[in-house]
Amino acid sequence: ASVSGWSSRGGQTRNPYALDRTPSGSSSGTGAALAANFAALGVGTETDGSITSPASVQGLVGMKPTLGLVSRRGVIPIAPSQDTAGPMCRSVADAALLLWALAGVDPGDAATKAQQGRFDRDALLQLPPQALRGARLGVATNLVEGHGRATVALFEASLQQLEAAGATLVREPLPQWPAMGAGELDVLLHEMAPAMAAYLAEFAPTAPFKTLADLLAFNRAHPETLALFGQEWFEASVATVAAGGLKAPGYRKALSNGRRAARALGIDALMRKHGLVAIVAPTTGPAGLIDPVKGDQDGTPSATTPAAVAGYPHVTVPMGQVQGLPVGLSFFGTAWSDARLLALAADYEQRSRLRRDPEFRASASAV
Repeated sequence: ASVSGWSSRGGQTRNPYALDRTPSGSSSGTGAALAANFAALGVGTETDGSITSPASVQGLVGMKPTLGLVSRRGVIPIAPSQDTAGPMCRSVADAALLLWALAGVDPGDAATKAQQGRFDRDALLQLPPQALRGARLGVATNLVEGHGRATVALFEASLQQLEAAGATLVREPLPQWPAMGAGELDVLLHEMAPAMAAYLAEFAPTAPFKTLADLLAFNRAHPETLALFGQEWFEASVATVAAGGLKAPGYRKALSNGRRAARALGIDALMRKHGLVAIVAPTTGPAGLIDPVKGDQDGTPSATTPAAVAGYPHVTVPMGQVQGLPVGLSFFGTAWSDARLLALAADYEQRSRLRRDPEFRASASAV
């Protein structure tokens, strides 16, 4: 089992709100450094939750952009169908400014061409005030289920603030929720090996490693790299190459079904049905304990998968703390609505002002 924030080179990254709690991941170090006020701006990378989850549990604003808004070139890949970089900051204004700097068409990433004619980059510099007034927001009730009572109470308080700001709330389950993630792991495993080979060819052409299988062999020869990690997913991804790789019918079906469930039948369907501009939910729960034996097994519900599988934008903003541990409020929506989501988040942030600086307590129980 993996432990978020641990590496054989740097050791364990810790959550500055409680040093025995996970920083989440995989943008663990970026999130911890920003939360600890070591830097003002940070760039995270996400396949599913790796920007928004560490941002949520460390009291930050995290933005996973629409796939194709920010170039993926140079990002160590997992799955090109979901991978993206995005801003992690202590305020929505900083996140919008950083996204403005990151966004744009890159000849080295064909996916970025899709933003032409669909996204006004300069809108990120002019987020309208009082964006919540008159906004219709969906409350994804099935993404609230399973959270602890304290997190739900904070979420309900945030909904009251949204309504007080002039938003209209529509409570309804997000359609196709289980189907969105049903084939996600299969997609990621099929894409990882070929994506890694392409990455190594471009960015490490003189290195002795050419494929994911080469990295597997190195890790086996240097067991210190696997002190707290296995490499089961690497092994499973290498196995997909022999089974047909990206041409395998099972992969293509999983990719198509997941996108259809997350897009047309999921997020887009709910937004179209009720004329919504965004959907809200708790991002995730408070950070779990760092456990090098059991790994990350707290089982906390997460709102990251719908936007991740769809390739749609998702922003998280602090909505309070549970025993000194931050939790976030998520806004997600359809493709290219990044600036609108940031405007909604900025309005909520300025009205609530719920972020608190960390005090580097030894544990949450020391609150």
